[in-house]
Amino acid sequence: LSLHRLLSTARRTPPRSKKSVDISARARQLQTRRLWTYALTFGGLAGFVVIVLNNFQDQLVFYVTPTEALEKYANNPTKARFRLGGLVLEGSVVYPASSPEVEFVVTDLISDIVVRYEGSLPDLFREGHSVVVEGLVKPFTEEIRKEVSVKNVSEKARKIECYFSATEVLAKHDEKYMPKEVAAAIEKNKKIIEDAATATATATVAMEGPKTP
Repeated sequence: LSLHRLLSTARRTPPRSKKSVDISARARQLQTRRLWTYALTFGGLAGFVVIVLNNFQDQLVFYVTPTEALEKYANNPTKARFRLGGLVLEGSVVYPASSPEVEFVVTDLISDIVVRYEGSLPDLFREGHSVVVEGLVKPFTEEIRKEVSVKNVSEKARKIECYFSATEVLAKHDEKYMPKEVAAAIEKNKKIIEDAATATATATVAMEGPKTP
């Protein structure tokens, strides 16, 4: 009878080695699930951060001169929203008869760009004065090219392949209103033009030689 009980107890008791193997496998399985959970969570958060940063960058609007706007648009046409600063070119304001938009040229003294805007211009908007316009650089269409009779002063700006479609126009007579980076660029361009004029005058005098009495 004692032998029978011993054998029965032995049958009911599972091997300890088998139970140890099951626990180890279960632990590895839980660890793998935990790692996958961490990886998916981190991946989701990283993707969310990238989307937010991209949207935030798309909404950023930078102050640029016409020269900078044209360069940036040429390098990446999908990033075309800017705050354009410069001077309204004298004699460039046009009101097309076939369009509700007004057209004028903004210059930084080196580059010119056509600006088109639908709406009322500020009371302080004047040719020859500083202006800031917000909007997008867009390629010219044939309709726009044919709409306006080209003024000689606007010819340079209309030779390029794009224009600036403004959604807002800000103007003041005070040059301090112009963003610092734009004002600095215009002053730099003035110096370039003055130096070029001086060099040309010097070269002309040298070519003519000394005047004889």
